[in-house]
Amino acid sequence: MPSKALDGFMYIVKNMTMIVVNIFEAKAKLSEYLDMAAQGERVLICKRNRPVVELHAVQSARTTPRPIGLGRGSVAVPPSFFDPLPEDVLGGFEGASSPAVRPKRSQ
Repeated sequence: MPSKALDGFMYIVKNMTMIVVNIFEAKAKLSEYLDMAAQGERVLICKRNRPVVELHAVQSARTTPRPIGLGRGSVAVPPSFFDPLPEDVLGGFEGASSPAVRPKRSQ
């Protein structure tokens, strides 16, 4: 486990590599900071010198379709899966107050 001194050092290094602004400045230049974030910069917005929000770019959406069938053969369905459910289980699905009692269907 890293020491507290190393944690503090990592915090300083992380903050040195990003833009730190207060809320007033962020409100005045929001579109400028959004453009910077879209280009890969990290913008830390502070309130009374305490970090509140970090702006950074979002990963782009997938443009190619996902391949189908990558999990083929990884799941086995036993033949008993297709057997009818027991009466007490069916009663629970059909709203019986007691799982052992199955309500009568109205026609």
